[in-house]
This record gives sequence, C-alpha cells and structure tokens, in this order.
Amino acid sequence: MNNMLTRAISGAVFVSLLVFSILYNAYTFLGLFYLFMLIAIFEFSKMLQSKNIWTYVIATLLFGVNCIEIKESNTIVLQSAVTLIVLFLFIKNLFDQKANAVKELGATLLIIIYSSVPFLFISKIPFTNSTNTYESISILGIFVLIWSNDTFAYLVGKSIGKHKLLERISPKKTIEGFLGGMISTMVIAYCISLNFEVFSILQWLVIGSLVSIFGVLGDLIASMFKRQTGVKDTGNIIPGHGGIIDRLDSIIFAAPFIYLYLKITLENVS
Repeated sequence: MNNMLTRAISGAVFVSLLVFSILYNAYTFLGLFYLFMLIAIFEFSKMLQSKNIWTYVIATLLFGVNCIEIKESNTIVLQSAVTLIVLFLFIKNLFDQKANAVKELGATLLIIIYSSVPFLFISKIPFTNSTNTYESISILGIFVLIWSNDTFAYLVGKSIGKHKLLERISPKKTIEGFLGGMISTMVIAYCISLNFEVFSILQWLVIGSLVSIFGVLGDLIASMFKRQTGVKDTGNIIPGHGGIIDRLDSIIFAAPFIYLYLKITLENVS
C-alpha cells in the first residue's frame, strides 16, 4: 500500500511539474527538458559504465546551439556544430593513450544519439509552426497522447491480451494491448483536434499514430538496453517509477519522427 501511495504521489508531482513547465513559458519548458537531458545522460552513462565528462559538455553545447537555431530558424548552425563535435570526438580519441579508445568513442556517440539528440527534437516541436513561436499546446497534446497510449495499452493488454508482442524483450506487452492503445490514442487525438487547432485534424491523427508506433518501439528499445545491461530501472529519481528514461522512453524515440513529419507538412503548406 505504501509503495502504491509513493508511486501515485511521485507520479502526480512529475506530471504537475511537466505540465506547469510546458504551460508557463518557453524558458521553463526548455529549462526543464535541458535538466531532463542531463539526467538521461547520467542514467544511460551509468548503464553503459561510461564516465566520460565530455558527454555532458557536448550535450550542453548541442542544446544551446539548438536554442539559437530555434530563435534564428537557421539549420546550418546546428549542422555545423554537430559536424565540429563529431570531428572533435575523433581527434580527441586519436591522441588518447587509452587502449579502449574505440569502445569509449562508441559509448559516447551512443549516449549522445540516444540521450541527447532526442531532446533537441522535443525542444523544437512547440516552435514548429508557421510563425516559429512557442505553442505549448502542441507538445502538451503529444504528452497527453503518449500517456493515453501507455495507459490504454496496459489496461487492454492486462484485460484481454493473449498474443505477445515481443516476448524476448518485454514479456508483458501484447498485440492486443498495442492495438488497444493505438485505437484509444487515435480517438483522443481526434478529440484534441476539435479543441486545439494548432494542428489540423489530419495532423493530430498522424501524430497519434506516430506516438503509438514509435512510442512502443521506444519503450521496447529502452527495455532492450536495460536487459542487456542488467538493470531493472534506468534510475530512481522518481520513486516507484524509476528514472527519467523510464518515464520518457516513448517520446525519446517518437519525437524525431513527429518533428520531421510536422516540418515536412509545414514546408508543403508554405
């Protein structure tokens, strides 16, 4: 009973903090997700047993350059920064005396790709509109869809789930749960589109489908990492829920695809 109460309280605090930061203004949103990114890097670095401090420096530089790009709407800034950072990593390891330079470089790149780059896409989504201004409802709506998908997938899977989705990685996930989550997410996406016109009905429905498909893949990939590194949770910062990656694994994998879809549709409209 105490564990359930702890889980409920910590979950409510996490959701409240997230919603407040998104709705208050762009700075609280970006600040919170910068913090989430650093925690995710810490968690994933610990899983991979990597102690490379440069990972945090590189991620901070990328996030800062990404914020400049959002303001200036100039993609060449981030592209140039990524190119220079990758070159730096290779040159650094070229002159490194450690015997495991290749392993360290691989771990650093994987940490950046999985624990840093997705947060750059998440931070871009609320600004992906015709005016390039912060629109809190867009990212909040996506989180509502993710929470809905997770909740209904769990409920349907627990109730009628019989056919395993990918038992080797996640024994509890079922095909019925996946379909139940997707159908409910599409319904909720339609309801959101009727009340918030930041995106069209079609865009919200496509976003709902991307959340269902890539959100589940993100969950499975996180489970794969945890199984192969022998950990139950990525961290313990949220009592009863685990770490930041445990809570954000769905959007970590779905965000790049949602952003690219919105960017393509926005360019086609203009």
